[in-house]
Amino acid sequence: MELKTMKTRTGTSSFTQLRSLKLAALALGSSLVLAGCAGNPPTEQYAVTQSAVNDAVSAGGTEFAAVEMKSAQDKLKQAEIAMHDKQYDQARLFAEQAEWDARVAERKAQAMKAEQSVKDAQQGVQELRQESQRTVQ
Repeated sequence: MELKTMKTRTGTSSFTQLRSLKLAALALGSSLVLAGCAGNPPTEQYAVTQSAVNDAVSAGGTEFAAVEMKSAQDKLKQAEIAMHDKQYDQARLFAEQAEWDARVAERKAQAMKAEQSVKDAQQGVQELRQESQRTVQ
């Protein structure tokens, strides 16, 4: 009489099922966390953007970078509307874009002011040269 052993995979199949269950739980948990983040209003980003727009206005953005300032203000308004409609992902995107537009406007205004200062200094030097030549003659 010959003895045959039966191979069972109860140990490995339950391990595979447990592993699959853990992966499914991890995927579900991750999606809930991400969904939770998407559901929060971007109040911090909105505040940063408002500050950037105010800084750009203070730097002279409305005078020296009107196009960029208009874009920043329009996008900030769109972010505000999206937040009111509870479309937080869209609000965050508009707020980020508005922040960058405002920062560009601020830098452009600063550059234009610096350029104007250089021109004024050059004009002053030219006037001094002309004055010194008049006194020599």
